[in-house]
Amino acid sequence: MLSRAQDIESGAPARSFADLLDLPAVDELLSRRGLRTPFLRIAKEGVVVDPKRFTGSGGAGAEIADQVSSEAVLRLFADGSTVVLQGLHRLWPPLIEFADQLAADLGHPTQVNAYITPPSSRGFSPHYDVHDVFVLQVAGEKHWRIYSPVLADPLRTQPWTDRAAEVAAAAEQEPVIDTVLRPGDVLYLPRGFLHSATALGEISAHLTVGIHPVTRWAAAESALDLVRTLAADDPAMRGSLPLGLDLSDPGAVRDEVTAVLEGLRSWLGRLDPADVADRLRASAWAQVRPAPVAPLAQSAAAAALTTGTVLRLRERLRCALRNAPDGGVRLLGGRRTHTFPEAARPALEALLAAGELKVGDLPGLDDGERLTLARRLVTEGIGTVPDAGGAADGRA
Repeated sequence: MLSRAQDIESGAPARSFADLLDLPAVDELLSRRGLRTPFLRIAKEGVVVDPKRFTGSGGAGAEIADQVSSEAVLRLFADGSTVVLQGLHRLWPPLIEFADQLAADLGHPTQVNAYITPPSSRGFSPHYDVHDVFVLQVAGEKHWRIYSPVLADPLRTQPWTDRAAEVAAAAEQEPVIDTVLRPGDVLYLPRGFLHSATALGEISAHLTVGIHPVTRWAAAESALDLVRTLAADDPAMRGSLPLGLDLSDPGAVRDEVTAVLEGLRSWLGRLDPADVADRLRASAWAQVRPAPVAPLAQSAAAAALTTGTVLRLRERLRCALRNAPDGGVRLLGGRRTHTFPEAARPALEALLAAGELKVGDLPGLDDGERLTLARRLVTEGIGTVPDAGGAADGRA
């Protein structure tokens, strides 16, 4: 569960993940980036600080009331509070790139938070997460205690606060891991494992890379969502219960409930597993962010397309082609679905297979159709023109 990051060739300890985040970067985020809640949380000994204690107006021309006050953060941090930067996979360029690529490699949505703790302090009491976590120690040292789960593989609807007494009791037992993380160390925490950490003699900073697993329960939810949609078209399922029915009497509603359950079983039996899988795919893809695009540069590039322009599939955009019910072809791209005429199928298949083609090399179309298709792919955020700049370079 614990491993020291090493250079693969030399075997020597690697850098301390400072290329992803370091303490000066934390100061920049807290003081110069106009952070707002909920991108910042502050806690001390398991108690979360009221955001009103560290936020306020941004001043003239920025009267948003919940901007982070750097001097308030300074006071709280000096008093022993832990600073938590949340959603850094949407804020900090190196972590945008890192998290997006990791999600593409793993096939599961990811998130990144940072925890910065003053010397000899603890921000949170023992708890568990409902997603898997990789802890990357960035600066300083932190003493970690890991305990066995009170609930194996908890779902997102089963937070530790629902089992606070069990968690507290389990944290009184012997830890399964009792160790100190130093810069360059990595700790893997499967969801459900209890943990707490205390900074040692200097400021400690670590990243938590959360992996949100696509679970069998998520597949069950997709099936139930599909049944809910289909069963709504069933007149028998939409029928009203008898007037005067006493809902407090289980015996009185038994027949009605039995009929409903039989109807649901019937609808579940009619489901095509491929339809359930596609709904599960759509749910998972909606949580994964492809590489950002530069709206102004790409808009200008789309207007200036020629047959010699290189068209590149947007990096880390998950794509698949399906037949459209009314003819044509559907392109499933991330959280969106796009419908194209059947004539565009060979060109789309070629682009998805190659990843990059000149517009003039898109097969099955004449030059005018190629330009029309390419222009739409760029303006819809499916393709990019790499020479336009900022297409997929990880910049926010």
